[in-house]
Amino acid sequence: MSIRLGLISLGCAKNLVDSEHMLAQLAEAGVTIVDDVAEADVAVINTCGFIESAKQEAIQTILETAELKKSGQLKALIVTGCLVQRYPEEITEEMPEIDAVLGTGSYTNIVDAVRAVMQAPGTVYRNFGQIDEAEMEGGRILLTPGYSAYLKIAEGCNNHCAYCVIPKLRGKFRSRPMEDILEEARAMAAAGVREIIVVAQDITRYGTDLYGERRLSDLLHELCAMDFTWVRLHYLYPDEITDDMIETIATEPKIVKYLDIPIQHVNNRILKAMHRRGDSAFLRDLFGELRSRIPGLVLRTSLIVGLPGETEEEFEELCEFMREMNIERAGVFCYSPEEGSEAAEMPDQIDEETKNERRMILEELQSDVLDRFAARMKGQLIEVLCEGWDGETGLYYGRSYADSPDIDGRVLFDSAFSVEEGQFVPVRITGAQGADLTGNTETME
Repeated sequence: MSIRLGLISLGCAKNLVDSEHMLAQLAEAGVTIVDDVAEADVAVINTCGFIESAKQEAIQTILETAELKKSGQLKALIVTGCLVQRYPEEITEEMPEIDAVLGTGSYTNIVDAVRAVMQAPGTVYRNFGQIDEAEMEGGRILLTPGYSAYLKIAEGCNNHCAYCVIPKLRGKFRSRPMEDILEEARAMAAAGVREIIVVAQDITRYGTDLYGERRLSDLLHELCAMDFTWVRLHYLYPDEITDDMIETIATEPKIVKYLDIPIQHVNNRILKAMHRRGDSAFLRDLFGELRSRIPGLVLRTSLIVGLPGETEEEFEELCEFMREMNIERAGVFCYSPEEGSEAAEMPDQIDEETKNERRMILEELQSDVLDRFAARMKGQLIEVLCEGWDGETGLYYGRSYADSPDIDGRVLFDSAFSVEEGQFVPVRITGAQGADLTGNTETME
């Protein structure tokens, strides 16, 4: 097809992988991929629809992109992903600028959608497959830098948290066959990827549906035998973390000692209302064991404040937990009452002002933790993955093992020798600038 196409991918890394699959299918069909949708005949927007802020970002992006159709260059607009799956009828009724929609079970129909919008303008193409049967295999055109890539090992979720609609958008938890994952990983390693980021809504459950047992440790051992420098893990459900997983993470040198373990809260009543398994004592014991068995461990978590009925005392318990645990990385979110979720129907909804106040209190606590972390890092020699040159500061920048792409800080460093993007270099940490560490290159001891 002699068609120029631009794609905008919104939302999480798992959505990004879907976008990469779509691009590969389009390129194979002869579509020319362009970086700028303003230069395209067809624009594809792969949306997130998880929470209100993500929905608003997606809607704004759709409307802004639709403006390009007025100039005549952009001929068609295709919208895919979670927002479409969540509002299959409303999205085209309220935004007639859209020419085609694909649900989360149908992204493999992207070539058909492009053909349809170019051959039959004025007719909306719609395709919604079974979300529990969405294809997970196929080629990809990476949208990440060539040295770093995501490896999605499963789709969907079985946890059914009260505040969350992901199972309704992505279906039940489904592991990819290990041989398919390893084949994809080998191709990435051969192409020069040096940081592989293992992702799923819950990687700790990997294998339970296919093999009748958890197989994450087996998978990680295989990945660590490949030519990667770093193997990074997102996301681990706390009560699914086994002794075997901890031992694997502690002893495999390529697995970065950084774990993203969303806990959402620590108060027992709130956890029960959220349908989260485990309790406050369990979380304290788990984090204590992880710290003791994995030296240098950096923890990341996500927290929700303002669940309906959350009292000041329950919020204070969460604050005290964060003071005690010194969790180095934390994303704090105000509870969002999402249509279709159980929590949206709960009584005692909390006003936005109170939720924002609680969020800011936790973020201030987190800022103190970051300061202490920077102080501990000062003087240490660490490996940094260079991501480029910052002309404003006159320094190189990159990430350490403690920094996941797009969500954590950076390491800004000076160097007496030239450093290439994607190169791992030893950096002696000398200080900090806000959330970023600063340092100088040095020879590893």
